[in-house]
Amino acid sequence: MEHIIAQLSLLILVVLLVSFIMRILKQPLIIGYIISGIISGPFFLDIIKNPNVIKGFSELGISFLLFLVGLHLSPRVIKEVGKISLITGTGQLIFTSVIGYFLSRWLGFAPLHALYISVALTFSSTIIIMKLLSDRDDMEKLYGKIAIGFLLVQDFAAILALIVISSLAGGTEAGALIAVSLLKGFLLIMLLALFTKHVILNITDFLAESQEFLFLFVIVWGLGLAFLFQSAGLSMEVGALIAGISIATTGYSHAIASKLKVLRDFFIIFFFIALGSQMVFGQLGSVIFPAAVLSLFILAGNPLIVMILMGIFRYGKKTGFHAGLTVAQISEFSLILIAMGVRVGHLDGDVLSFVTLIGLVTIAGSTYLIMYSDRIYEKISGLLSVFERKHVLERETLSRNFDYVLIGYNRTGFSILKIFEMLFKNFLVIEINPDVVKKLKMRGSNCIYGDADDGELLDSLKLYRMKMVVSTVPDIDTNMLILKKIREKNKQNIVIVTARQISDAFTLYGANADYVILPHFLGSNYTARLIEEFRLNKGMFREERLKQMFELKERAIAGQEISIIERKNGN
Repeated sequence: MEHIIAQLSLLILVVLLVSFIMRILKQPLIIGYIISGIISGPFFLDIIKNPNVIKGFSELGISFLLFLVGLHLSPRVIKEVGKISLITGTGQLIFTSVIGYFLSRWLGFAPLHALYISVALTFSSTIIIMKLLSDRDDMEKLYGKIAIGFLLVQDFAAILALIVISSLAGGTEAGALIAVSLLKGFLLIMLLALFTKHVILNITDFLAESQEFLFLFVIVWGLGLAFLFQSAGLSMEVGALIAGISIATTGYSHAIASKLKVLRDFFIIFFFIALGSQMVFGQLGSVIFPAAVLSLFILAGNPLIVMILMGIFRYGKKTGFHAGLTVAQISEFSLILIAMGVRVGHLDGDVLSFVTLIGLVTIAGSTYLIMYSDRIYEKISGLLSVFERKHVLERETLSRNFDYVLIGYNRTGFSILKIFEMLFKNFLVIEINPDVVKKLKMRGSNCIYGDADDGELLDSLKLYRMKMVVSTVPDIDTNMLILKKIREKNKQNIVIVTARQISDAFTLYGANADYVILPHFLGSNYTARLIEEFRLNKGMFREERLKQMFELKERAIAGQEISIIERKNGN
């Protein structure tokens, strides 16, 4: 036991030191984990003396990772992201797998190896992209929503790939095995769907009364289904993924995810350590050229097909460019897929090392591309015009001029729109959610679909001519762009913008914003004014209560209901 603890301690120390270097270089820590495995492997320090321990921790990491991925695969989410995510995601999968297969065959790989490699190349890293989008505060931007959508499409495709691979492990007739495995998977999923609907959904409130009990339940549920699927001749990966999907429908996915992230982050380290330690360097010289070719294909080819597809469906070149960069790498799913191929005997360690090398190159390259995407876009925006059609969906033309504009109909915009409807008739709403645009048009509001981050859209609207512009979009860069477009030509009209933090508010005031909305402070400020005005007058509080309840009902009807998790956590 002491020997195992010493081994794990040394491994974590190596990971810490390498991750520190990755942090300085602003690279994803996944790269650091794989490099740590290489350093700890037999070619360098050789400190992994108990590979079975690392393998066990690795399998736990994979299970927790796929369980958390499943938590974000609720069918409701797929419905929200829209048609373009499905089309773009499917198109990218087909393009990358087909071209990747023929490239792999041209580079000398056997048909089965080429098939595995081409499928592995199709998946982009949901974890890395979500992290980068969050760091850039781009989750709510149009390209961010679309990117999340086709990443979910990829994750659904991965379910099928994992089922097919696990079904091929028997070594007999492949077609029959796949059919039997798919039938087993279908029956298990149907039974789990019924169990989730009639049991899990009915006891979720009881489970959530104790955070510790909920935590234990989801661990047992996730690992239990992973074992069940493995016992049924499928794979534990599929079981963990299905377990997450079943919990996603309960409304407690965010709370569960926040609890399990620590376990996932710890145990998944050992999966990447194991990958790095298994890399074979004897043939490294012979795979550099093939790895460079396929890495270039992922870094350039995947963004290219996304830009082409989004251009066909009338999205702007900037949206297509930023969305395209999010698929310019392979993912942890790709490495899991190849590792499964090794485990079932279809592949050898050389292929695992080869795909891991592609992963290192593409993850590092795409990270820098996304981090500096704004600067890159400014340099090549003229060349990207070839991907843009004449009438862009995000730049709806106006039939008349408006004096007032509201950018973003969200929780803050809901109240502002009511004031606009009472005081002003000549107002316009700019909204990025197409469903909201339809609803607002149905109720008689002047509303267009558009992304406020699009400078060309702002130019076409001539915001500087309007008497008042209100932006409820909390992104600092978007609001700075709005202020720049307006203040270059008009310093007299009223511009109200939104910020998430105090430092951003001062930046916006420095750019001549007339007022900055800080949503987190609005509630406490309003409550303080109520206390000052009402003191101990319970009747006045009752009147205010009735007003608020009426407004909350209006918001609920408008689809702005706060989630169960937000209520539980008090957010």
